[in-house]
Amino acid sequence: MKAIIIGATSGIGREVALKLLEEGWELGIAGRRTAELEAIKELYGVSRVKIAAIDVTSESATGALDTLLEETGAPDWFLHVSGVGYQSGPLDEEKELRTVMTNAVGSVRMISHFLNYVKLNADVYKAPGRKKVRIGIVSSIAGTAGLGAAPAYSATKRMQSHYISALSQFVRMEKMPVRFTDIRPGFVATALLSSEKKYPMLIKPEKAAKYIVRGLHCGRRVVTFDWRYRALVFFWRLIPRPLWERLTWVNN
Repeated sequence: MKAIIIGATSGIGREVALKLLEEGWELGIAGRRTAELEAIKELYGVSRVKIAAIDVTSESATGALDTLLEETGAPDWFLHVSGVGYQSGPLDEEKELRTVMTNAVGSVRMISHFLNYVKLNADVYKAPGRKKVRIGIVSSIAGTAGLGAAPAYSATKRMQSHYISALSQFVRMEKMPVRFTDIRPGFVATALLSSEKKYPMLIKPEKAAKYIVRGLHCGRRVVTFDWRYRALVFFWRLIPRPLWERLTWVNN
């Protein structure tokens, strides 16, 4: 089995990569920090790990992805984990725009380009015995409601979820052998969270990776972990919008 992981240099992406390598997968891993990618390759060997320096906000990212795909061959899974987020104090326009460029523009750039790759290689993906390729994107439970502590982050995560929902229709219309998984973490102990704050229901990246890989193996359309976050999202979706927008305790 083969997978491509965009955003594998740290946090959830790195732990998912390590988990799949433990299962015997061959990987193409990408991110901005080449040293971290090289470390994984040295650990598991060049025959199993191919790397690419990719900044999803750059137009050159798709060319680098093409090169990585040539080295790995057609993957069974394509995972887009790359993302940024900031806790707001004073609203920082530069950080808000950087969040939009990375989370929204970057994910559209990479996922749409990979879908076109699948279309061009339909003979490979439609071969007898071949399963449909699964595309997973790490969004967030923040995408289920607007959080005042992270406006651009919440909005871009909602956009990601809606984007692959629309793409799920699109691939059926086009009869493409593709299925999607929307991965919606809660608080995971990564660099996205401020080290100065204490977060409820905090999950370690290694545990998050287990939830993700299990959900992908099961072919789930949406993966929210763990049960506490599923319950939280269920109840806060019941709150009427006018009341929600008056709440000031929803913070990250």
